[in-house]
Formats: sequence, C-alpha cells, structure tokens
Amino acid sequence: MTARGRVLENHTLVVRDGRILDVLPSVDAVDRYAATVLVQRPEHLLMPGMINTHAHAALSLLRGRDAAISPLEAPIVGPEFTRDGVLAAVAEMLSSGTTCFGDRYYYPDETARAACDAGIRAVIGLPVAETASPWAETAQEYFTAGLRVRDEYAGHPLISTVFAPHAPSKISNATFVQLATFADELDAAIVIDLQESAHEIARSVAEHGMRPIERLWQLGLLTPALSAVYMTHATAEDVGLAQRTGMAVSLGICAGLRNERQLPPAASFVAAGLRLGLGTGGGACRTQDLWSEMKLFALMTSPTGPAGEPGHSAWDALAVATRGGAAVLGLDADTGVLEPGKWADLCCVDLSGPATQPMGDPVTQLVFCGGRDLVSDVWVAGRQLLAGGELTRLDWNRIASRAQTWALRTKAGG
Repeated sequence: MTARGRVLENHTLVVRDGRILDVLPSVDAVDRYAATVLVQRPEHLLMPGMINTHAHAALSLLRGRDAAISPLEAPIVGPEFTRDGVLAAVAEMLSSGTTCFGDRYYYPDETARAACDAGIRAVIGLPVAETASPWAETAQEYFTAGLRVRDEYAGHPLISTVFAPHAPSKISNATFVQLATFADELDAAIVIDLQESAHEIARSVAEHGMRPIERLWQLGLLTPALSAVYMTHATAEDVGLAQRTGMAVSLGICAGLRNERQLPPAASFVAAGLRLGLGTGGGACRTQDLWSEMKLFALMTSPTGPAGEPGHSAWDALAVATRGGAAVLGLDADTGVLEPGKWADLCCVDLSGPATQPMGDPVTQLVFCGGRDLVSDVWVAGRQLLAGGELTRLDWNRIASRAQTWALRTKAGG
C-alpha cells in the first residue's frame, strides 16, 4: 500500500522485534535471511491490517437490541460490561482482519486493559461530558479521570489516547474552550461526532446561530488534530471548511444509512483531499465488519465521468481502510503500510476460494468480492493473533459465554 495500484507477487516480508525489517522477492530473501519462523501462504494476499477508526466496541454486547440507543447513553455501563464487550468486539475484529481500532466509551481504562490483554492496537477515547455518568459527574471530573488514563498509557507500544467529547449539542462553549487548551498544551487529538444528524444541526442553529462545524471552528477546535466522525449531513461549505482547516473525517456509512437514511458526500471528501478513515460505529449496526464499509465506500466513489477518466479505484478504497485509518488516528508514522520500520500489523487473505476466483485483478476482487470469512491470519506488532482462522490468544468460548450472560441480563433489564 505504499504506491497506488502496486501489487507485489512472490515476495517475502521479514519481521524482527515486531517491526517490518524488509520486503523483497522471495528468491532473494532465502539468500539474505535465516528465518527462525517461516510462514508460507502461496495463494494468499498479504496487506496492512484494517483500521476501524471508531468501533464503540463495548456495545457489541447490545447486539440485537434497539439500534437507536446512543453509544454514550447505553442502559448498562460498568467496568465488567465494558471489558467483556471490548473482548467480544476484538475477537470479531481480529477474525476479520482488523488490527487497530479507535474507541469511545465510558471506562476507557477497561477498554485499554482489554485491548492490551488481547494484543490489538487501540486508540482510546477519553470521554468529555457535562452530564453525570458512572465514569464522572462534572466536566472537570471527566478531564481529571481522562488525564489519569492518558498518563498511565503514555508511551505504550499498543495504546494511545485522544479526547472524545460528546456531540457538540451536549457540550458548552466553556468546556470546549477548556478542551482546546488541553489538546493544544498536550499535543493531543480530538474525536467527535459532527454533522451526524439533521436534528443536531437544527438544534445548533437554533441555540448558537450556526451549524455545529461552524461553531467548533469559531471555538478554535477545527485543526489537523480533530477527527470528525460521520459528517453524514456535510454540505459543500462544510467540506470546504474541513479542507481549509486540515481536519480528518472518519466515515460510518452503514450507521448513517441506519440512523439517517442518508449517505455522506464521500466523493466530495475524496475530491477535497481530506484524510479519510472508515469505522463501524457499532452503536448503530452492532457489527465490526469493516469489509462492508469499504465496499460501500468503493461503490460510492467509483468513477462516473467520461471513459478513461482516472477515478477512485478499489485500491484507493483499500487505502482508506488501511493507511487512511492510520492517518486519521495519528498512527501513520508507525502503521498502515508494509514498509521497513513500520509495525508488523498484518492481514492475510485467502484468495484461492470460489469468491475470488478466477484471479484477475487481486485488489479489485479483494474489495468487491472479499470479506471477513476469507481472512486466514492476523499479526499485530509481529505477534500472530489469528492463525488459520483461529484466535491464538483469546479464549473465544469464554468470551462468548460472558457475552451471552450479558445478553440475558440486558434483555431482562438487569
């Protein structure tokens, strides 16, 4: 994924101490390196692990319930619920080729701990709100608790943190100003739902005389450090503002269809050159299937102009799901592509089956014909977490049993 449209055949990727050491023709690798472990996948495609830029992982435990429940207003919150939900979501993500996820929920310390135990890379959102919750009661308490988690994981090889305020309609100008100050002083990123719903926009216009994105701009929050989630109702003016300020956009296409019956202007985002990533936003669809998001994105941005016009390709869609997600989460210096020095966050896909044969253009067939059922192996920082379709580190039977227990409790309202 380092050069547009480039696919290497009969190559070997060499890993040492969790990072990529070399990518070279297999015949040369045999002469140059003496491997302690050799994994051969002659009928497979190896690519960077997929990156889910916003997962709401804990809410996997609410699968089957009303999808209209807001991710930060779930009926049951607690450290056990959060941990079990995250582990269930991580099992699903690893099994489908996702090696990194961004998350926003209460008990970010539990999310980080569960991610560490599972061995997956994660960007943990530190909630910022003004309403009481099991995590904190006031805005100041949210900041204090969040900064404590940030300090605990400073420098961790798998875990990084960002500020994650509630939707703009639930945050006052004073708290936003304080957040901007913290983010600037700590060189920290911010992730927030933006232009998500028609109701949110109308409320902002009524209360503040401007759309949410304009309000954040006025408060000094629209910077390259901000990632806007959804942007389903972005106008041409919104796209222009995003372009000028350098902010990133994390799309949740399925969630937008489910909640708003509307698609985001993805082609306009592409034309503006915005940093784009894909997320499942589990609160709406209760799934961590990034393959569906990628396929929808590819369909939405396919060229429609005159014949021969260079348009957005399957390779570009795959790039948004990998290196694009890394850029949105601020991890592009370490992951997202397969080149020496990057972490060995890898997804291996079996292309030998009926869904992808006969083989013509492997990337096009991967994007439009592939899916999570074709993922055979996954590595994060060089550690194999999925081998032959089987989880190597997580005890799925125990995770599934815990998830079912929570399903019964939530159904009973307990």
